[in-house]
Amino acid sequence: MVDSATVDDICARHGDAPDALIEVLHDVQEALGFLPEEALARIAHRLNLSRAEVHGVASFYHDFRLRPGGRVTLRLCRAEACQAMGAEALIEAVSRRLGAAPGTVSAAGVAVEHVYCLGNCALAPAAMVGDRLIGRATPEAIAARLADAGV
Repeated sequence: MVDSATVDDICARHGDAPDALIEVLHDVQEALGFLPEEALARIAHRLNLSRAEVHGVASFYHDFRLRPGGRVTLRLCRAEACQAMGAEALIEAVSRRLGAAPGTVSAAGVAVEHVYCLGNCALAPAAMVGDRLIGRATPEAIAARLADAGV
């Protein structure tokens, strides 16, 4: 159950302004850990937007989570430059090592996500653990970064 007062307070801090939707979504996700459907409905009501508009924005941007995440987020780039440099093999190896496919959370609490560009094309394949970018990513480099993050 979502605490409506938390969502209401966040919307009010942004003046219940429809053009503050992205900022509201970020703040609600920070407060709740993810964006549950009940929170999206409440945001839509408060900002006088349709549920479809709010859900569309929340589902379009990869920074928003519609399900609870892990303790650490691992993002694996699947854009063209990374694919050309072996991203698919990297994703398969990392998924096997973690026991978690992209879109799931490993038993160790790693949320594995696909993204379609981390802006590090010159050092493809790229990955990100938390907010730390990894260029020329290998399964070993990712494992080391996860260990640094306490996983």
